[in-house]
Amino acid sequence: MSDSDKTAELEFNDTSLGLPILSPTLGPDAIDIRRLYADGGVFTYDPGFTSTASCKSTITYIDGLKGELLYRGYPIEQLAEKSHYLEVCYLLLYGELPTAAELEDFEARITRHTMVHEQMNYFFRGFRRDAHPMAIMVGVVGAMSAFYPDSTDVTDPRQREIASIRMIAKMPTIAAMAYKYSLGQPFVYPRNDLDYASNFLRMCFSVPAEDYEVNPILARAMDRIFTLHADHEQNASTSTVRLSGSSGANPFACIAAGIACLWGPAHGGANQAALEMLKEIGSVDRIPEYIARAKDKSDPFRLMGFGHRVYKNFDPRARVMKQSADEVLDLLGIENNETLKVAKELERIALEDEYFQEKKLFPNVDFYSGIILEAMGFPTSMFTPIFAVSRTVGWIAQWKEMISDPEQKIGRPRQLYIGAPKRDYVDVENR
Repeated sequence: MSDSDKTAELEFNDTSLGLPILSPTLGPDAIDIRRLYADGGVFTYDPGFTSTASCKSTITYIDGLKGELLYRGYPIEQLAEKSHYLEVCYLLLYGELPTAAELEDFEARITRHTMVHEQMNYFFRGFRRDAHPMAIMVGVVGAMSAFYPDSTDVTDPRQREIASIRMIAKMPTIAAMAYKYSLGQPFVYPRNDLDYASNFLRMCFSVPAEDYEVNPILARAMDRIFTLHADHEQNASTSTVRLSGSSGANPFACIAAGIACLWGPAHGGANQAALEMLKEIGSVDRIPEYIARAKDKSDPFRLMGFGHRVYKNFDPRARVMKQSADEVLDLLGIENNETLKVAKELERIALEDEYFQEKKLFPNVDFYSGIILEAMGFPTSMFTPIFAVSRTVGWIAQWKEMISDPEQKIGRPRQLYIGAPKRDYVDVENR
């Protein structure tokens, strides 16, 4: 990013201010308003911060109009096709693609940290058997600072690095343990001879009584899901992690805060909502009814898995996810599944319908990922935990960048107060 010589002139009342304009590598210019309150006595009003850049970042870039997603400058389509999740993790964490030696070392470090502290097994017993896996993950990840106190000093680069490796390595194990706990099945320990995605699938679906072989097509699809969800710029959960980290909170607490935010149905629960919508529709012959409802402004029904707050074009991740969906469903021989039939017909109608084209309501990544995960055997309650596993590296990369940013301050948004004016206290007998 370069600071240009351009300024934006702002005039109000009897005040005139020249606000610097900052030019990024990609994307629109940004008006620097850091001195607005100090020099002008006013501040901006921006609910949801949708027009406000809260930080400078070199990690992820999104162009919603073009339908473009870049990790450190690399298009997501190329990474999903040619790379794999742990290589993408290295890229997000360190800024460049690794050499063969660097990748081998990084994968070895991740593999050696996949097991969790044995006492954490007992920690799970404090949850009800029917507890949502996300509730368990919020609690367990937040408690990691009690089990790994040697990597909580955010001022120590070495401890930050250790904490980063530990969380990327252990998050699949914790998610799988949460799943097994909900089923009443024994925990399955990770294996060092398996890749990241295969290890996760084995920990979720194997049992001690029999052998379990991970199908490479399913592992590849799982790896793509991890890759496509690894980071997505300054979304709600990432902003939560950064805001938590701005106070100096330990990294485990910051990631637990991100998981809690991700749990919201408007954020991480979108793929679950999309699958539940497909099941609500139930059969192909009911699609016209729901299409009509989606077009009716007075009807609260909305098509889940279509459109995106950022992407005003086709979600670039959706193309890759659709390919994986076709491969997985073909492998499992469930192309005649009624939910899948509804999904394919709904997709066809939406892509051809002028209304959806005009509104740019294209299928997004959540539309396909839920179908894949259900086909693999995951219940909808595990969709968001899998999202959390994927996004952990993005949260950590953003957190590390925030910690090392000399311009970063503790988060302190302003407010537009519309409550009662100043007034005097009235004794209770006079009220």
